[in-house]
Amino acid sequence: MTITLHQNDLPADITFGSSVAVDTEAMGLNNHRDRLCLVQLSSGDGTAHLVQLNKNYAAPNLKKLLADPDIEKIFHFARFDVAIIKKYLEIDCTPIYCTKIASRLCRTYTDRHGLRDLCREILKVDLSKQQQTSDWGAAELTEEQQKYAASDVLYLHAIKDHLAAVLERENRTALASHCFEFLMTRAELDLGGWIDIDIFAH
Repeated sequence: MTITLHQNDLPADITFGSSVAVDTEAMGLNNHRDRLCLVQLSSGDGTAHLVQLNKNYAAPNLKKLLADPDIEKIFHFARFDVAIIKKYLEIDCTPIYCTKIASRLCRTYTDRHGLRDLCREILKVDLSKQQQTSDWGAAELTEEQQKYAASDVLYLHAIKDHLAAVLERENRTALASHCFEFLMTRAELDLGGWIDIDIFAH
């Protein structure tokens, strides 16, 4: 594992190929209250780039990458990440692949769809979630925080490849794609006040 911490933006000379794994850390899980603090990125090669946003959301290089329509962004529970990215970075982060949605569509034999569960079953990797509730707004992130943040993106490419194969086997690839395409709309609904309301209900 190689971790590089950047302040307020991603260097312009870093490239990620046709797909990049993305995650975010915030002060909490309320998009209306809790600010975006960190964006993690990986091309799936064992290297993680962490961009610490110290209330500075200009980040032109990071925005260019995340808004690039030719680069697939792989998330786990993309609904939260793309909404908070839209709020603070003011971009639509597409196209999207969400491993949590993919897992729910193809791993119907279990109700365990967390990233830790997927890493354990698919990759035989045991992730630590000890830093999940730590202070991501701190001026300096600890080594433990950085390792935790990196682990959230380092395995997403491999997980995506496995889940994509199962979706194809079960004839659910198209259904998953339609769900991924709806995620930016779902994020806009969340940010607009419909976060706990099912607009499709009777």
